Amino acid sequence: MITTIVFDLDDTLYNELDYCESGFAAVADFLVKKFTHFTLTGIFTALWDQFQSGNHTKTFNAALDSLGVKYDSDLVTQCVQTYRTHTPTITLPQESCETLEQLSKKYTLALLTDGYLPAQQLKVHALGIEKYFKCIIYTEQLGRQFWKPSPAGFQKLLTDLNAKPQNCVYVADNITKDFIAPNQLGFTTIQITRPTRIHANNPETSDAVPQYVIHNLTDLLSLLEGI
Repeated sequence: MITTIVFDLDDTLYNELDYCESGFAAVADFLVKKFTHFTLTGIFTALWDQFQSGNHTKTFNAALDSLGVKYDSDLVTQCVQTYRTHTPTITLPQESCETLEQLSKKYTLALLTDGYLPAQQLKVHALGIEKYFKCIIYTEQLGRQFWKPSPAGFQKLLTDLNAKPQNCVYVADNITKDFIAPNQLGFTTIQITRPTRIHANNPETSDAVPQYVIHNLTDLLSLLEGI
């Protein structure tokens, strides 16, 4: 019997693209104060164009290059820190709010998320979702070596909730890493594929494949009834 629903955060409960846009807006605001001959819109567009083209690792370097700005590693580090520590302008979609409200009446809910700690905590606070979860696991607090696909976060969650894996469901988006550990531990695994999701890769191994796939979080309610 399913008693516990564990959620990923980014591109599971909200659209991660909204966070990225918010972060680049914060970086643009930071940079325009240093390089006043540019406009806020011009800097944001340079950042956003790089990200949208698929450059998710050297976005700041490439954007500064495209603007013709001379920079050093310290400036790039400042951009990264601005992005990770900004207060995000993101909201919880209505379907997520309704789903969490309904599920919380019947199941124990938990959150397990990778990512840089201040950024993940700021996202959770901005979305106003702490109230839904009996347990929140930020894997960064365990150590970066325990980000998914490490099972450490899932094992801690089971201990903290005194739960058995066969009674737990993990709902997430990233087929590259999200489902390996919960599959191995015996969770039921469900992938949500949001239309704007950032990670749309194919699984690299068979143990990365989720047991079920949904396209809208509201589909979770009926799916759980049939499991």
